Amino acid sequence: MRGASAPPTAPKRRSPELKRTQNAYNALFGSDDAPVPAPPQMQPQLQSTAEPGLPAREQVHQVLTLLTVPAAPKLVSLVHEAFFSGPLNTARLAAVRRDEERSFRSSPYARAYYICSALTSDLLAPVRALLALSTWPLEQRVVGPLTHRVHFLTSALRLAEASQARADDSLQQEPVRRLLLHYNRNIPGCPTKGPLDLDALRRAAAAELAIHADDEADTRTETARRAQQLADVEQLFGHTLRNVTRLHRTS
Repeated sequence: MRGASAPPTAPKRRSPELKRTQNAYNALFGSDDAPVPAPPQMQPQLQSTAEPGLPAREQVHQVLTLLTVPAAPKLVSLVHEAFFSGPLNTARLAAVRRDEERSFRSSPYARAYYICSALTSDLLAPVRALLALSTWPLEQRVVGPLTHRVHFLTSALRLAEASQARADDSLQQEPVRRLLLHYNRNIPGCPTKGPLDLDALRRAAAAELAIHADDEADTRTETARRAQQLADVEQLFGHTLRNVTRLHRTS
Protein backbone atom coordinates (compact mmCIF):
# COMPACT_ATOMS: atom_id res chain seq x y z
CA MET A 1 0.00 0.00 0.00
CA ARG A 2 1.29 3.47 -0.76
CA GLY A 3 2.60 5.64 2.04
CA ALA A 4 0.67 8.62 3.32
CA SER A 5 3.06 11.13 1.69
CA ALA A 6 3.28 9.41 -1.70
CA PRO A 7 2.37 11.63 -4.68
CA PRO A 8 -0.93 11.00 -6.47
CA THR A 9 -0.80 8.10 -8.89
CA ALA A 10 -1.04 9.03 -12.56
CA PRO A 11 -4.02 7.57 -14.42
CA LYS A 12 -3.14 4.28 -16.09
CA ARG A 13 -3.22 3.89 -19.84
CA ARG A 14 -6.44 2.16 -20.84
CA SER A 15 -6.37 -0.86 -23.09
CA PRO A 16 -8.59 -0.77 -26.18
CA GLU A 17 -10.88 -3.27 -24.49
CA LEU A 18 -11.11 -1.20 -21.33
CA LYS A 19 -11.77 1.93 -23.37
CA ARG A 20 -14.52 0.16 -25.28
CA THR A 21 -16.20 -1.05 -22.14
CA GLN A 22 -15.77 2.37 -20.52
CA ASN A 23 -17.72 3.86 -23.41
CA ALA A 24 -20.39 1.28 -22.82
CA TYR A 25 -20.41 2.18 -19.15
CA ASN A 26 -20.91 5.84 -20.07
CA ALA A 27 -23.85 4.89 -22.22
CA LEU A 28 -25.50 3.11 -19.33
CA PHE A 29 -24.57 5.60 -16.64
CA GLY A 30 -25.80 8.65 -18.46
CA SER A 31 -22.77 10.33 -20.05
CA ASP A 32 -23.85 12.90 -22.63
CA ASP A 33 -21.07 11.96 -25.07
CA ALA A 34 -21.86 8.27 -25.30
CA PRO A 35 -24.49 6.47 -27.39
CA VAL A 36 -27.57 5.47 -25.47
CA PRO A 37 -29.08 2.03 -26.05
CA ALA A 38 -32.41 2.35 -27.77
CA PRO A 39 -35.32 1.35 -25.55
CA PRO A 40 -37.56 -1.44 -26.77
CA GLN A 41 -40.90 -0.54 -28.25
CA MET A 42 -42.74 -2.55 -25.63
CA GLN A 43 -41.76 -2.91 -21.98
CA PRO A 44 -43.81 -5.47 -20.04
CA GLN A 45 -44.69 -4.54 -16.49
CA LEU A 46 -42.69 -6.19 -13.71
CA GLN A 47 -44.04 -7.30 -10.41
CA SER A 48 -43.84 -4.33 -8.08
CA THR A 49 -41.80 -4.63 -4.89
CA ALA A 50 -42.17 -0.96 -3.93
CA GLU A 51 -44.96 0.60 -1.95
CA PRO A 52 -47.30 2.84 -3.99
CA GLY A 53 -46.52 6.50 -3.47
CA LEU A 54 -43.07 5.85 -2.02
CA PRO A 55 -41.08 9.15 -2.01
CA ALA A 56 -38.43 9.47 -4.69
CA ARG A 57 -35.60 9.63 -2.14
CA GLU A 58 -36.68 6.27 -0.72
CA GLN A 59 -36.85 4.78 -4.20
CA VAL A 60 -33.30 6.00 -4.85
CA HIS A 61 -32.28 4.51 -1.50
CA GLN A 62 -33.68 1.13 -2.60
CA VAL A 63 -31.64 1.14 -5.80
CA LEU A 64 -28.38 2.34 -4.23
CA THR A 65 -28.71 -0.24 -1.45
CA LEU A 66 -29.04 -2.90 -4.13
CA LEU A 67 -26.06 -1.66 -6.18
CA THR A 68 -23.77 -0.78 -3.21
CA VAL A 69 -21.94 1.76 -5.42
CA PRO A 70 -22.67 5.36 -6.49
CA ALA A 71 -24.85 5.57 -9.59
CA ALA A 72 -26.02 8.13 -12.13
CA PRO A 73 -29.72 9.02 -12.27
CA LYS A 74 -30.11 7.16 -15.55
CA LEU A 75 -28.84 3.90 -14.06
CA VAL A 76 -30.93 4.43 -10.93
CA SER A 77 -33.99 4.78 -13.16
CA LEU A 78 -33.13 1.67 -15.22
CA VAL A 79 -32.51 -0.47 -12.14
CA HIS A 80 -35.69 0.76 -10.49
CA GLU A 81 -37.62 -0.11 -13.62
CA ALA A 82 -36.05 -3.59 -13.77
CA PHE A 83 -36.15 -4.61 -10.11
CA PHE A 84 -38.79 -2.43 -8.44
CA SER A 85 -41.89 -0.66 -9.66
CA GLY A 86 -40.94 1.19 -12.85
CA PRO A 87 -38.61 3.91 -14.17
CA LEU A 88 -37.89 7.07 -12.20
CA ASN A 89 -37.89 10.60 -13.59
CA THR A 90 -34.17 11.42 -13.85
CA ALA A 91 -34.77 15.18 -13.74
CA ARG A 92 -36.56 14.66 -10.44
CA LEU A 93 -33.57 12.77 -9.04
CA ALA A 94 -31.27 15.77 -9.52
CA ALA A 95 -33.70 17.82 -7.44
CA VAL A 96 -33.69 15.12 -4.75
CA ARG A 97 -29.94 15.50 -4.20
CA ARG A 98 -30.23 19.28 -3.94
CA ASP A 99 -33.07 18.95 -1.44
CA GLU A 100 -30.99 16.52 0.61
CA GLU A 101 -28.12 19.00 0.90
CA ARG A 102 -30.45 21.82 1.90
CA SER A 103 -32.01 19.58 4.53
CA PHE A 104 -28.63 18.59 5.96
CA ARG A 105 -27.42 22.18 6.10
CA SER A 106 -30.56 23.33 7.93
CA SER A 107 -30.75 20.37 10.33
CA PRO A 108 -27.67 18.08 10.20
CA TYR A 109 -28.27 14.38 10.81
CA ALA A 110 -32.00 14.84 11.34
CA ARG A 111 -32.65 12.06 8.83
CA ALA A 112 -31.58 8.44 9.03
CA TYR A 113 -29.78 8.80 5.70
CA TYR A 114 -29.17 11.35 2.94
CA ILE A 115 -28.86 10.99 -0.82
CA CYS A 116 -25.43 12.60 -1.15
CA SER A 117 -22.51 12.81 -3.59
CA ALA A 118 -19.61 10.69 -4.69
CA LEU A 119 -16.30 12.57 -4.27
CA THR A 120 -13.43 12.94 -6.72
CA SER A 121 -10.18 11.43 -5.46
CA ASP A 122 -8.10 14.51 -6.33
CA LEU A 123 -10.08 17.55 -5.11
CA LEU A 124 -12.81 15.83 -3.08
CA ALA A 125 -15.35 17.70 -5.20
CA PRO A 126 -18.80 16.28 -5.94
CA VAL A 127 -18.78 13.98 -8.97
CA ARG A 128 -21.20 15.20 -11.60
CA ALA A 129 -24.44 13.20 -11.63
CA LEU A 130 -23.40 10.41 -9.28
CA LEU A 131 -25.70 9.68 -6.33
CA ALA A 132 -24.53 7.96 -3.16
CA LEU A 133 -25.73 7.24 0.37
CA SER A 134 -24.54 9.09 3.46
CA THR A 135 -24.49 5.83 5.43
CA TRP A 136 -21.66 4.50 3.26
CA PRO A 137 -18.10 5.03 4.50
CA LEU A 138 -16.05 7.65 2.65
CA GLU A 139 -14.02 4.94 0.94
CA GLN A 140 -17.20 3.73 -0.75
CA ARG A 141 -17.98 7.18 -2.17
CA VAL A 142 -14.55 8.00 -3.63
CA VAL A 143 -14.12 8.02 -7.41
CA GLY A 144 -10.58 7.51 -8.73
CA PRO A 145 -9.08 6.59 -12.13
CA LEU A 146 -10.37 3.00 -12.05
CA THR A 147 -13.53 3.52 -10.07
CA HIS A 148 -16.01 3.80 -12.93
CA ARG A 149 -14.93 0.39 -14.18
CA VAL A 150 -15.06 -1.05 -10.66
CA HIS A 151 -18.57 0.36 -10.24
CA PHE A 152 -19.60 -1.21 -13.53
CA LEU A 153 -18.32 -4.63 -12.48
CA THR A 154 -19.76 -4.37 -8.98
CA SER A 155 -23.14 -3.41 -10.40
CA ALA A 156 -23.03 -6.42 -12.71
CA LEU A 157 -22.39 -8.73 -9.77
CA ARG A 158 -25.11 -7.22 -7.62
CA LEU A 159 -27.75 -7.24 -10.36
CA ALA A 160 -26.94 -10.81 -11.39
CA GLU A 161 -27.26 -11.89 -7.76
CA ALA A 162 -30.53 -9.99 -7.37
CA SER A 163 -31.93 -11.61 -10.50
CA GLN A 164 -30.99 -15.09 -9.29
CA ALA A 165 -32.51 -14.41 -5.87
CA ARG A 166 -35.91 -13.50 -7.25
CA ALA A 167 -38.60 -16.12 -6.99
CA ASP A 168 -39.96 -15.32 -10.45
CA ASP A 169 -38.14 -15.86 -13.73
CA SER A 170 -36.75 -12.36 -13.88
CA LEU A 171 -34.85 -12.95 -17.13
CA GLN A 172 -38.20 -13.21 -18.88
CA GLN A 173 -38.85 -9.60 -17.93
CA GLU A 174 -37.52 -7.32 -20.65
CA PRO A 175 -36.16 -4.50 -18.42
CA VAL A 176 -34.14 -7.01 -16.36
CA ARG A 177 -32.92 -8.91 -19.38
CA ARG A 178 -31.95 -5.76 -21.28
CA LEU A 179 -30.00 -4.41 -18.34
CA LEU A 180 -28.08 -7.65 -17.72
CA LEU A 181 -27.35 -8.17 -21.42
CA HIS A 182 -25.72 -4.75 -21.50
CA TYR A 183 -23.32 -5.83 -18.75
CA ASN A 184 -22.81 -9.23 -20.39
CA ARG A 185 -21.74 -7.65 -23.69
CA ASN A 186 -19.18 -5.40 -22.03
CA ILE A 187 -17.33 -7.71 -19.65
CA PRO A 188 -14.57 -9.85 -21.21
CA GLY A 189 -15.11 -13.56 -20.69
CA CYS A 190 -18.90 -13.51 -20.82
CA PRO A 191 -20.43 -15.77 -23.47
CA THR A 192 -21.96 -13.72 -26.25
CA LYS A 193 -23.95 -16.56 -27.82
CA GLY A 194 -26.75 -18.61 -26.40
CA PRO A 195 -28.99 -17.83 -23.41
CA LEU A 196 -27.86 -15.28 -20.86
CA ASP A 197 -25.73 -17.14 -18.28
CA LEU A 198 -25.84 -15.35 -14.91
CA ASP A 199 -23.20 -17.59 -13.36
CA ALA A 200 -20.80 -16.86 -16.21
CA LEU A 201 -21.53 -13.14 -15.88
CA ARG A 202 -20.76 -13.22 -12.17
CA ARG A 203 -17.54 -15.17 -12.66
CA ALA A 204 -16.28 -12.79 -15.36
CA ALA A 205 -17.12 -9.68 -13.33
CA ALA A 206 -15.48 -11.08 -10.19
CA ALA A 207 -12.34 -12.07 -12.12
CA GLU A 208 -11.84 -8.56 -13.51
CA LEU A 209 -12.66 -6.94 -10.17
CA ALA A 210 -9.82 -8.90 -8.59
CA ILE A 211 -7.40 -7.28 -11.04
CA HIS A 212 -8.35 -3.75 -9.95
CA ALA A 213 -8.90 -4.42 -6.25
CA ASP A 214 -5.49 -3.46 -4.84
CA ASP A 215 -5.10 -0.19 -6.75
CA GLU A 216 -8.67 0.79 -5.93
CA ALA A 217 -8.20 0.08 -2.23
CA ASP A 218 -5.09 2.27 -2.08
CA THR A 219 -6.83 5.20 -3.79
CA ARG A 220 -9.93 4.95 -1.63
CA THR A 221 -8.04 4.70 1.65
CA GLU A 222 -5.75 7.63 0.93
CA THR A 223 -8.59 9.84 -0.32
CA ALA A 224 -10.86 9.01 2.61
CA ARG A 225 -8.08 9.99 5.01
CA ARG A 226 -7.76 13.42 3.34
CA ALA A 227 -11.53 13.88 3.26
CA GLN A 228 -11.71 13.63 7.02
CA GLN A 229 -10.20 17.14 7.12
CA LEU A 230 -13.41 18.52 5.64
CA ALA A 231 -16.52 19.68 7.48
CA ASP A 232 -19.35 17.15 7.75
CA VAL A 233 -21.43 18.76 4.99
CA GLU A 234 -18.41 18.75 2.64
CA GLN A 235 -17.72 15.10 3.36
CA LEU A 236 -21.26 14.30 2.21
CA PHE A 237 -21.74 16.74 -0.66
CA GLY A 238 -18.19 17.69 -1.66
CA HIS A 239 -16.59 21.09 -1.97
CA THR A 240 -15.09 23.26 -4.70
CA LEU A 241 -13.38 26.06 -2.77
CA ARG A 242 -9.96 24.64 -1.97
CA ASN A 243 -7.58 21.81 -2.71
CA VAL A 244 -7.24 19.55 0.32
CA THR A 245 -4.40 17.67 -1.39
CA ARG A 246 -2.37 20.82 -0.90
CA LEU A 247 -3.54 21.03 2.71
CA HIS A 248 -2.30 17.50 3.32
CA ARG A 249 1.10 18.10 1.75
CA THR A 250 1.78 21.19 3.89
CA SER A 251 0.51 19.70 7.15
